[in-house]
Amino acid sequence: MGSEVAVSLGPLSIRWYGLIITSAVLIGYMIAYRRVRAAGEDPEHLTNILVYGLISALVGARAYYVLFSLSEYIDDPAEIIAIWHGGIAIHGALIGAFLSTYIYTRRYRLDWLKWMDLMIPSMLLGQAIGRWGNFMNQEAFGTPTDLPWGIFIDAAKRPLEFASFTHFHPTFFYESIWNLAGFALLIYLSGRQKDAPLSWPKGSLLLVYGIYYSFGRFFIEGLRTDSLWFGPLRVAQLVSLGAVVGCAVLLWRLRNKSVADDEARPPSPKKKPAAAAQNRRRGARR
Repeated sequence: MGSEVAVSLGPLSIRWYGLIITSAVLIGYMIAYRRVRAAGEDPEHLTNILVYGLISALVGARAYYVLFSLSEYIDDPAEIIAIWHGGIAIHGALIGAFLSTYIYTRRYRLDWLKWMDLMIPSMLLGQAIGRWGNFMNQEAFGTPTDLPWGIFIDAAKRPLEFASFTHFHPTFFYESIWNLAGFALLIYLSGRQKDAPLSWPKGSLLLVYGIYYSFGRFFIEGLRTDSLWFGPLRVAQLVSLGAVVGCAVLLWRLRNKSVADDEARPPSPKKKPAAAAQNRRRGARR
């Protein structure tokens, strides 16, 4: 792997991680923009949601990490805000972004589920792209492996217990590919949502995202060497397992409710054929 720094301008250094994350945000925004326009919604709301979402995601990602790593900050609380030293978690970022979007949509009386369905494919694509920032930083890798696709990690970046190993599972790559396939799935289901709204009501894409991403993350997390822990358990696996079960139950209930509401809806009056109506008008004139 090369340097973490892409460009140096005097004292200013632009890192690959920042460039990749910025690219992920912009690409995701462009795709979401087209989806929002096609749905007849105001793209200005999308821009506002993005700005608030990025801020809340950053705060959430840091707060989540610190919460499960308190022992690292007890002796030096000032380090809590030193996010440039590393230490963020994707689940915290998601919680922050979802919460800010919910508050914004409630404030402007927008349909939160509809907006989440419009934006969620872009979010998963952004996650797929963003994982390559971990590649440049030599982080978020897995346990040692002798598989052909194992990646070399510099000695300074290796966990102490694996200091004698050189090649490790590229778990960031596994997750990137998983998320890219998930993006394709969500785009496909978006089309199904238009064709079969009873089977895929508003909120379905959000819940499928929760199931799909969490299912893959559960197994990928088991290979990682930098997990947050809650006692003997990996936090990300606990959250992922809860998300899979919770989202699956909610999706099942959402689809059943959609069908039940449709069956309970009174049938619309049948329109009489235009030709018959025209003949009646002619008869009345006679």
